Amino acid sequence: MQLPETYFFRFREFFPDLYPAYRDSLGQPPFRGLRANTLKITPADLAEKLKDTVQLTPVPFCPEGFYIPADTAGLGNHSLHLAGGFYMQEPSAMAAVAALAPRPGERVLDLCAAPGGKSSQIAAALQGRGILVANEFVESRARVLSSNLERMGAANTLITSMRPDQLCPLLPGWFDRVLVDAPCSGEGMFRREPAAAENWSLENVKACALRQAKILDSAAAALRPGGYLVYSTCTFSPEEDEETAAAFLARHPDFYLDDIAGPWGQPGRAAFAPGCKGIEKTRRIFPFLGGEGHFVALFRRREAGDAGFPPPPPGERKKGRRPAGTNTDAALAAFSAFWEENMEGTPPGRPVGRGDKIYLLPEGCPPLEGLRLLRAGLFAGEYLRGRFVPAHALFVSPALSPRRRLDLPLDAPALAAYLRGEEIDAAGLSGGYAGVYAGGLPLGFGKASGGRLKNHYPKGLRLR
Repeated sequence: MQLPETYFFRFREFFPDLYPAYRDSLGQPPFRGLRANTLKITPADLAEKLKDTVQLTPVPFCPEGFYIPADTAGLGNHSLHLAGGFYMQEPSAMAAVAALAPRPGERVLDLCAAPGGKSSQIAAALQGRGILVANEFVESRARVLSSNLERMGAANTLITSMRPDQLCPLLPGWFDRVLVDAPCSGEGMFRREPAAAENWSLENVKACALRQAKILDSAAAALRPGGYLVYSTCTFSPEEDEETAAAFLARHPDFYLDDIAGPWGQPGRAAFAPGCKGIEKTRRIFPFLGGEGHFVALFRRREAGDAGFPPPPPGERKKGRRPAGTNTDAALAAFSAFWEENMEGTPPGRPVGRGDKIYLLPEGCPPLEGLRLLRAGLFAGEYLRGRFVPAHALFVSPALSPRRRLDLPLDAPALAAYLRGEEIDAAGLSGGYAGVYAGGLPLGFGKASGGRLKNHYPKGLRLR
């Protein structure tokens, strides 16, 4: 691994007691991990189902997380992964949401959310209750985020693609908890992403610190009094870690550092932020402490704090326009008929038409005017040629119960055939749409007719 000598000099200067262990760790393989998605499966059940596939060892940063051997291959194509049973995630990256500790029913904002590891961890903690707004400024990355959250079955989620300083003033003081997993110099990614090592520079460290300060200021505006804000990076740089946390507190005296639960990592260093009360409550994970590298700070806003920017005056937000040439009323009627024929119970959200498309909007959504939305709630499907065509997202959600379902064991040849996009046997199923389950987890759907199931697994997801 080629790193500038300046980097090693800085590390030795900042962490002289840790330098030998850190230097030695750079020659070791990176840690790898996965996290059980508790929207669909318990950690114990996941471990049982994977016991013949991969060795799992619990991580200290998150009760749903496991280490996997560094040479593990092929898990991305495992049917449990495709069904959203687990998320491949670097172990120390699980620590930030564990520190945030979201609870069911809360409003949570993940401000820098792509590719979706931490957002899916938040969604699992909410257990289908409350609202998650997952934001990513770069639209291509936001679409990856949306796809990952769909696979994990997160229905009570809004996907936005906005700059933090655009988004947060629209929702002042609205959130109970906010996560800022900030863009950083990536010093904790060197072992698994050589490009991060090649692109390191002191100039980038300083530029990241400036960007992080602006994002944190935006995040503060969105948090309610008494709420929690987690700031995390995957770098070791004091400028981006303790110094950024201390500077934020100096700018926002209505916040203070709170204790982080769990005996992991090392405390923040007072020498990097002289006079900052509570800086030792922050945590840092090094490669020799069980993860590639993370810094986590847990802030709390005082109950008497300022709720943030005032709400915009009436009429200031841009009003969404109904797309021209659409059949929203007909689409809603067709969806209602589809639901009655194919689903049990009531929809897990309010059906809302956006042109020919139908979304199930979760209860308690914020005002949507002015938000640049990629997805609001669960995409149910669209009205095409006079009929409602359901979406893949509808059948991978654990919140739904199809009237017809095809349960396939993990080792069933029919499951492998389904994942390749082939038509499979559906003897005993009446005609109509049917959910397809892999080892008990919702994977997708098809349409049964004459004892066969026409495959509706998305072409872009099919295995070859």
